[in-house]
Amino acid sequence: MKITPVLIVEAIEKSLPFRVGRIGFEKTVEVADGDALGFVILMRDGAELMIQSVASVRKDVPGFAPKGNANETALFIEVADLDDILKRLEGYPVDMAERITDYGMREIGVRDPDRHTVLFASPRSN
Repeated sequence: MKITPVLIVEAIEKSLPFRVGRIGFEKTVEVADGDALGFVILMRDGAELMIQSVASVRKDVPGFAPKGNANETALFIEVADLDDILKRLEGYPVDMAERITDYGMREIGVRDPDRHTVLFASPRSN
């Protein structure tokens, strides 16, 4: 299992000079949202960080978008067997139905009992 924080921010472009330029992360995935960045994956020394814009979340999964202009953090949990997670979630409210992403992951999203966004994912071949 691998857990990756997802920072939900107003503008990804504001974050990159700090996270890439100063901290030394490398941008490995980039998804545009119109003329802006909607989503990026950053890596450094085996650590992974995802950043998604509020506007992109509102378009992608409106129920997961922060209220107002507040920034939030979500958890992206990569698992070996998404089907096992689907069985474990039977009867639990699902906020984002299973889907395949542009970067090749099967995902499903829920809110935990404290209302945190939790995305479970596995590579598409699983």
